[in-house]
Amino acid sequence: MTVITYKWTIERYHRAIEAGIFDAQPIELLRGDLIVIPPEREPHAYYNTEAADYLRTLLGERVKIRDAKPITLPNDSEPAPDIAIVKPLGEIYLEHHPYPENIFWVMEFSKATLSKDLGEKKAIYAEAGIIEYWVVNLKTPQLQVFRDLKHRQYTTELTLTTNTISPLAFPDVSIKVQSLIGFPRYN
Repeated sequence: MTVITYKWTIERYHRAIEAGIFDAQPIELLRGDLIVIPPEREPHAYYNTEAADYLRTLLGERVKIRDAKPITLPNDSEPAPDIAIVKPLGEIYLEHHPYPENIFWVMEFSKATLSKDLGEKKAIYAEAGIIEYWVVNLKTPQLQVFRDLKHRQYTTELTLTTNTISPLAFPDVSIKVQSLIGFPRYN
């Protein structure tokens, strides 16, 4: 017997949400598949919140920082990255979640989901044209940065534990790596 899975489109997924089918279950849509989002442990929640606050301080009103909110991608995906740094388009986001062209970069804080974040999610973000993707590896700790898209794949990978990094969209901003990966903050 062949097993065939049902693939969701963005439109069907949105209709199901509006109908209350998922009953507030934390899920995300990845390539047409519904994925249950695992509950956050304390370190994940802490570093995510601290990093979002730090980025708000650095970037101010030039961006909107969205914590664990959906983004809509063309490959039947609507993930909820831990942090999405997006254009501050105001009420446009009443009509739709940020699209790839609205996104400067996305970040995931990862321990239990590290292989998914470095595999499937990285591929989904690259295919969608997200110009930069950062993964804070809470196991190591280190920051893994993926950038320089070519043929819908990231061609550059940086692994950082110290110093600073500037996002591609904001070369004038220096982000302290240690302020993201769990060392003393805001030094």
